[in-house]
Amino acid sequence: MFSNAGPESWPMVGKDDRYLTVAPIFHIGGMGPPFVMLARGASVAVAEQFSTDRFWEVVRKTESTVVFLLGVMATFLLKRPPTPEDRQHKVRLAFMVPLTDDAQAFKERFNIDIYTIFNMTEISSPIVSEPNPKKRGTCGRARPGVEVRLVDEHDCEVPIGTIGEMLVRCDRPWAMNSGYNANPAATAKAWQNGWFHTGDGFRQDQDGYFFFVDRMKDAIRRRGENISSFEVEAEVCAHPDVREAAAIAVPSELSEDEVMIVVAAVPGRSIDHMSLSTFLMRRMPYFMVPRYIRILDELPKTPSAKVLKTELRKEGVTSDTWDREAAGLRTRRENLT
Repeated sequence: MFSNAGPESWPMVGKDDRYLTVAPIFHIGGMGPPFVMLARGASVAVAEQFSTDRFWEVVRKTESTVVFLLGVMATFLLKRPPTPEDRQHKVRLAFMVPLTDDAQAFKERFNIDIYTIFNMTEISSPIVSEPNPKKRGTCGRARPGVEVRLVDEHDCEVPIGTIGEMLVRCDRPWAMNSGYNANPAATAKAWQNGWFHTGDGFRQDQDGYFFFVDRMKDAIRRRGENISSFEVEAEVCAHPDVREAAAIAVPSELSEDEVMIVVAAVPGRSIDHMSLSTFLMRRMPYFMVPRYIRILDELPKTPSAKVLKTELRKEGVTSDTWDREAAGLRTRRENLT
C-alpha cells in the first residue's frame, strides 16, 4: 500500500494536503487515499458517496485540497450549469481517471490542476502523468522504479504504436500483489514469466506515453475491425445531451459483433436517436458507429461507480433498443481523394 501511492509514486501530494475520498472503502479508490495521507502524516476526508449536486458543498465543508474523480464523475460535474461558486474551494489538484477530452475545460472552469494515472488494486501506480497532460487520452508515463511492457498473446513485445497487453513489475520487493487468495491457477496465469499481466490493452507512443485502449475482455470486433469500447464511449459522451454511456458488443446476424451503446441523458435534457447517430457519424470511423442505441434513466453500476457491462451484455438488444440500420441510417467506407 505504501508503494501504491507513497511519496515516490505520487510526489504531487504533500503533508499539508487533505484528500477527499468518495469511493467505498472496500474499493482501492476508497481504501487508497487514507494510506496516501498516512504515508505523509496528512489528513483525509471521507464522504458517504459521490453526489453530483452536493460534491462542491462537501469539498468546501471539508476544506479538501485533493480529489479523485472517475472520468464519468468529472463529466457529471462539468455538465452542470456554471455557477459563481465554481472556484470557491481549496482543491488544488484532481486525479481524473480516465483523462477525458474535457480535462482542459474542467481545469479552466474550476481552477484545478489535473493529473491522471493507470492503477489497479494489484499493482502500484506504474503510470503517472505530469500536471495537465496535453496528449489526448494518455494515462501518463512509467514512473521511476517500475518496468512496463506491452506484449502479444505470447508475451513478446509489440512495436511502438501497436496495441498490446500491459505487463508490469517493480524493483522494490513486495511492492505489488503476491497472488490471488486460495487461487493458485489465477496467480500462475497473472504472473506468467515473472511479469504481472493486467488484462488491459494499451499502446505506447514514441515519447513513452501510454494510452489505454480497452479491457481485453471488453474489446469489440466488427467486420474485421477491432474496436475499443473506451474510445466509443468517449465520443458518445462528447454529445452535450449524454450524461454517461457504455459500449458493448452484441451478436451480429452476419458474423462477429455489432456495436451497441447504452446511454443516459443529462438531467433536464433528452436524447434523440437519430441526432446522436448523425453526430457520431461525423466524428467516428464508419465501422465504429454504433448500430444499436438504448436509452436508460441511469446505467447500472457497482458500489464503486463502475458500469455493470456484464449486466448490459446479458440483456443485449432489448425491445426498447433503437436500430440505426432499421431506421435507414447506414454507414459505409469512404475513399478520400
